[in-house]
Amino acid sequence: MSIHVQISEEAQQRLRKQQRNSTILSMCVSVLVLALIGGILGLFLLPNILTITPTIVTYEASMDEEAEAEFIKPQQKVKQKPASETPNMAKVLAVASNNSQAAIPVPVVDVQTASADFGDGEIDFGTSFGQPDETGATGFKAIPQTMQKRCSKADRMARLQAEGGVPECEVAVVKALDWLKKTQKPNGSWEQNHSCGMTGLALLAYLGHCETPQSADYGTNVLKAITYLVDVGMKREGMLTDKDPTNMSWVYDHGIATYALAEAYTFCKQLNINIPNLDVVTKKAGDLIIQGQADTGGWLYKYANGNDGDNSVGFWQIQALKACKHTKLWKDQDFVKTIRKAHEWLDKVQGKDGTIGYRGDPSKSPGLTGGGVLAFQMWEKGNTKNVRNGIQWIAKNSEFELNDPDHNKGSLYYHYYHAQAMINYGGKEWNDYNLGFRDNLIKAQKPDGSWPHGGGNHGTVNPTMATTMATLMLEVYYRFLPGTGTR
Repeated sequence: MSIHVQISEEAQQRLRKQQRNSTILSMCVSVLVLALIGGILGLFLLPNILTITPTIVTYEASMDEEAEAEFIKPQQKVKQKPASETPNMAKVLAVASNNSQAAIPVPVVDVQTASADFGDGEIDFGTSFGQPDETGATGFKAIPQTMQKRCSKADRMARLQAEGGVPECEVAVVKALDWLKKTQKPNGSWEQNHSCGMTGLALLAYLGHCETPQSADYGTNVLKAITYLVDVGMKREGMLTDKDPTNMSWVYDHGIATYALAEAYTFCKQLNINIPNLDVVTKKAGDLIIQGQADTGGWLYKYANGNDGDNSVGFWQIQALKACKHTKLWKDQDFVKTIRKAHEWLDKVQGKDGTIGYRGDPSKSPGLTGGGVLAFQMWEKGNTKNVRNGIQWIAKNSEFELNDPDHNKGSLYYHYYHAQAMINYGGKEWNDYNLGFRDNLIKAQKPDGSWPHGGGNHGTVNPTMATTMATLMLEVYYRFLPGTGTR
């Protein structure tokens, strides 16, 4: 016998409603639990999913491949691995004051997206300043226009062809940079004597080929060179020399090294490469040059004051100040008085035949005339009579023969200036000069990539100086855009 309980229709409806509510609640709880589990897993897995290994792209050294634009692209928060562990990786590490050859651990360097707000519209930046190239690469678009063309292989080869260079020029430059890479000392410098000046010249040669701390082949060399000079400047209140201040010639070291650090700062600033104290040392070094100018408008040994000027010293200071102006660590007007006085001095001592010599007498070392011409050209005075007269003297009197004992023919120091002055001026004068030095210089390169001192040793005191001077001469086709001469 069984008993059946009859459930009313109202009770059945309440039961079905309770069942629906229970089902909905269960589904909501399930969704919330899944979301919670997904969130927890995301905290652990998302950083790994989003991490992208950056790639540093640079141009190839081989001349056999098709010339194409291969810009070094600025990276997001790239940190170069230090050479060894150290608790002071956020600072430039000190090198022993006795020029110890111990290796400098590479400091941590932050690299972020390059800024695009560089420039003040001055004439030598050019009309295409700040524009990306045909490949869309923008890493160097904020670099001054006069310097941009060195940073693309396609642009470099185009400039070589347009200005009378040959592919062998680029081959020779790369061989020289490789030689410098092999001969750099563990502390980041070159040579035992005048190490700051020689390191400055080597750094200028690398920067002239647009090699920065990001470069795949030479980035470590460039970074160590900058670090070495910054360390010296931090220890010596901005003085960039391994010499005692009582040594007459330390101002050569300082001018050359300041030139190099200022140019390095311009690149690093626009690529957001933060090298600690680079700005501090560059500013102090540039200030020393401005303060060291003699009342005459020239510069003398030891930055002494007097009624004369040593033009061989002064030319390096004038080049360095131009590089300092590009850094924007100073206001443009900070250079006006100094450069005006420098030009007044050079105008005063220039001979009637266009020569600008070693001191006030233009007949002494007239082979320095190219340096005087360049001093006017690089400060927007390329159309003056000083330049025209100087160019005509170079055109008539300057021949290139590296093994000739005649200083005017064999001195790489003289021709370093002549090459820049003549390409800025352009025309027949440049074409004739270019044909006279280009092939002879390439043929004189040794198999290891270096150059001999040559017969005229004025200023070329060691293999590093001879090699860097020759390299800068072969980079003249693209290192700066000619824009201060007659064209």
